Amino acid sequence: MGAEKGSAFLLKVGDGGSPPIYATVAGLRATQLSVNGETVNVTSKDSGGWRELLSGAGVRSVSVSAGGLFTGSAAELRLKANALGGALDDYELSFESGERLRGRFLVTRLDYAGDYNGERTYALSLESSGAVSAA
Repeated sequence: MGAEKGSAFLLKVGDGGSPPIYATVAGLRATQLSVNGETVNVTSKDSGGWRELLSGAGVRSVSVSAGGLFTGSAAELRLKANALGGALDDYELSFESGERLRGRFLVTRLDYAGDYNGERTYALSLESSGAVSAA
């Protein structure tokens, strides 16, 4: 299996419909995905001195970080509206292999930066709310 291209790791935002139609957030130069999980320790005196964890228990979440050039696309403007409104929305992460992760996320950070006569850039963070499914 060959290495997948980072440029094929896309962040998409839903249109608010049911089912949502996803639009790619343009101008992304970097994306990162983290799947987080907390454990539930069920170690007892019968564990023989080894820690035991309960499968399927605990809190799971997905975090997404991305950054890129601001192009003013409809998807970027929807992200900005979600950040300002504190609104949950449907998002999709797609990969070169065709794998997709879908779920509801909250924009927890949106930063803009720019230099005089330079490009306007942004960085954002998303946190999942509810189940994230693989498609």
